[in-house]
Amino acid sequence: MADAKPPTPGGEVGSASTEFASAAELPVWLKLSDTEDEVDRLSKLEIKNGSLIVEPKTSAWFDGFRGPFVYQELAGDIAMHMRVKVEGKKGGKPKRKFSLGGAMVRVPNSDAKPNWFSVTTGTADKSGQVEVKQTKDGGSKPQEITVKDGWIEFVLARAGRAMVALYKEEGGQWKIGRRWPSEMPQVLQWGITAYADWESFLTLKKNATKANTQQIKGKPDLKMTVDYVRFLRPEIPEWADPLNTASVPDPVMIKLMTPAGA
Repeated sequence: MADAKPPTPGGEVGSASTEFASAAELPVWLKLSDTEDEVDRLSKLEIKNGSLIVEPKTSAWFDGFRGPFVYQELAGDIAMHMRVKVEGKKGGKPKRKFSLGGAMVRVPNSDAKPNWFSVTTGTADKSGQVEVKQTKDGGSKPQEITVKDGWIEFVLARAGRAMVALYKEEGGQWKIGRRWPSEMPQVLQWGITAYADWESFLTLKKNATKANTQQIKGKPDLKMTVDYVRFLRPEIPEWADPLNTASVPDPVMIKLMTPAGA
């Protein structure tokens, strides 16, 4: 633990951080629907009162299904730290199943073999959950964790040969959601996702190829407020194996991946 140091801002990575203080900060965030010729599945993306407001249309990130994503392309080991609140459009919990929002990191132009990681919160199979998920070559493996309502902080990080998802409930302590082996390229898309209303896909739940070409009419009920997104550089000691909990126990991993004082 004595050798473990919190991640720090650095160079291009630190300058990519966004506090959403004004509308002038929005253009640095690229929309997947613009850069990779996707259907635009966002009904709202705006900065208001010092936060980013995101409201998705009916959409999904699962297996080969593609949803909304706004991101920056960054290289190397990164710890992406954000604070979000996910609720229904009129408050309360999102009413439709698999209505989630949070952090995502994705291999660019990976539609043929989708590869990405995410840590999100909202309503999954039931309300009040954090979902950690890896999608490798088009196959998703999600895991749900029960949490209380309200603001939540996420860190989604790459550290050497590992990806790590962490979360912290308001007033709580940092916890590790999942560690995964990572074989992703150096340059990745790091950013924000929100998607909603899996129930409205109906028969298209079995046809991602067809679903991705159209905007599905449904009843999306999700509003995500993003307080900030901050990018930091984690430093893993040379002796450490981030996938081995004997080498890097959870308390050490938390110190390595979360900002000092967060």
